[in-house]
Amino acid sequence: MTNDNHDTLEPTVYIIFGRVWDNSDGVEEGAIQIHALLTAADEDSAVRRTLDALSSQGFVEAELDQLGVLDGEPDEPIYEGAYQDALSGNVAVITLSD
Repeated sequence: MTNDNHDTLEPTVYIIFGRVWDNSDGVEEGAIQIHALLTAADEDSAVRRTLDALSSQGFVEAELDQLGVLDGEPDEPIYEGAYQDALSGNVAVITLSD
């Protein structure tokens, strides 16, 4: 007997927007905006994995503002490669400068 059900579930890819600081001053001017793309089992796990990744990159403080779920690979060039990194199990952090 064979199983003809070829439905494969794509992992949920979260996108998280926020700000980070690489010093403990917490001064608004020192904030760096970030976007993080990652896969996770749920929202809580996504937030926890993002905070762990940011901490391992030397950021001492983070403020996560918004969390969403992507329904496919984004078209924007800024996310080129980050989506595939997320599907590979990594937390892809994009830093934005003004």
